[in-house]
Amino acid sequence: MSWIYLILPRIFKIGWPLGLKLSQTMPSKILGIIIAVISMSLSGVFLWLAQKTIPTGTAYIVWTGIGAIGTSLDWDSLLW
Repeated sequence: MSWIYLILPRIFKIGWPLGLKLSQTMPSKILGIIIAVISMSLSGVFLWLAQKTIPTGTAYIVWTGIGAIGTSLDWDSLLW
C-alpha cells in the first residue's frame, strides 16, 4: 500500500507548477492558486504516508523524480 501512496502524489506534485501556471494565464488567479495549494498539501500527505514503511531516502528520490519528469513536460502543448 505504501508504494501506492508514493505513486499517487505524482498527480499532485505535477499540480503545483500547473496550478501556478494557470494562476498566471487565467482571468481568475485564485483558482490556479487554490489548485497549487491543494496539490502541495495532498502531495506532502501521501509522501508522509509512504514514508511510514518505505525508507525516507527511497521515498524521496522516487517522489522527486516523478515530479521532475512531470514538471519538465511541455504542458502548454498538452493542455492547449
